Amino acid sequence: MAETIRAFVTGHPIGHSRSPMIHGHWLREAGIDGSYEAVDVAPQDFADFLKSVADGSSGFTGGNVTIPHKRAAFELADHADAIATELGAANTLWREDGRLMATNTDGYGFCANLDQWSPGWVDADTAVILGAGGASRAIIQTVRDRGVSNIHIVNRTVERAVELADRFGAGIRAHGLGALNEVTAGAGLFVNTSALGMEGTQVPEIDFSGMSKGAVVTDIVYTPLVTPILRMARSQGLQVVDGLGMLLHQAVPGFEKWFGVRPQVTGELRDLVVRDLEDGE
Repeated sequence: MAETIRAFVTGHPIGHSRSPMIHGHWLREAGIDGSYEAVDVAPQDFADFLKSVADGSSGFTGGNVTIPHKRAAFELADHADAIATELGAANTLWREDGRLMATNTDGYGFCANLDQWSPGWVDADTAVILGAGGASRAIIQTVRDRGVSNIHIVNRTVERAVELADRFGAGIRAHGLGALNEVTAGAGLFVNTSALGMEGTQVPEIDFSGMSKGAVVTDIVYTPLVTPILRMARSQGLQVVDGLGMLLHQAVPGFEKWFGVRPQVTGELRDLVVRDLEDGE
C-alpha cells in the first residue's frame, strides 16, 4: 500500500493561511492520497524543523514557507536555485536525493496571475513598483526577467528603494514618494507591494491617467480583493488585476513537486477561496 504523501505550510503565525484549502482542493480533485498541513513553527525552532524534514523523520516530503521564515529557509536548504539565490529567500522546499532543495515561486505566481487576467501586460516596457519591502523583491526580479526594461521603485524611505535598485541591476531606478505621479506617466504596469491602504492607512492620490494604452494596475494584497489603490485606478478607467491569483498560482509548482501532478487554477478554486475570504470579514 502506497504511503500517504504529506506536505506542509509553515510560518509564525500560520492560522490565517489559505494554502491548506488550495492544496486540499487539488488533492481531492486529483484523487491523491495526500495531505497538506499548516504547521506553526517559532523562529527559534525553525532550524530543527527543517532538519526533521531533510532527514525524513518529520514524514513530510516538502512544503511551503511564509513569514517570517523565507530567508532562513534559503540559508538552511542544501541547495537553492538561481531564483531563490538572487532573492535570498525561499518559499518552496522539497526533498530530492537526500537533500533539501529550495526555490521561490512568488514571482512565478505574480506573472501567471497577470498572464491569466491581462496577457497584454507583457508589452509594457516601463513598470512602477510601489514599495521596497520584502514582498517587492520577487516582483522586481520577475518583471525584469520577463523583459520590462525600465523599472521604477517608489518608496517612502528612498534608501530602501536604492538598495533594491542596486541589487537587481541596470534599468532599475529608485525614487521617493514625491516622484510617484511623474514616473507613473507613460508606464504600462503599476504594482502595489506596499501596505498603503491596508487597515485604514492613507493612500496618496495617484494619477493613473497618463499611463500607456492598455496599461494595468495590480496589487499583491488580496484582502480586500478590491484595494483602495485598485479602486482608485478603476475609477480612472484603468484595467486592474487583484492579488488573489498570485496566491493561487504560486502554489502550483510546489504541488507538482510533492504530489507529481500539475494542478490548474480554475474559477472553481478561486470562488472557493473568495467565499472563505468573505466569511472571514
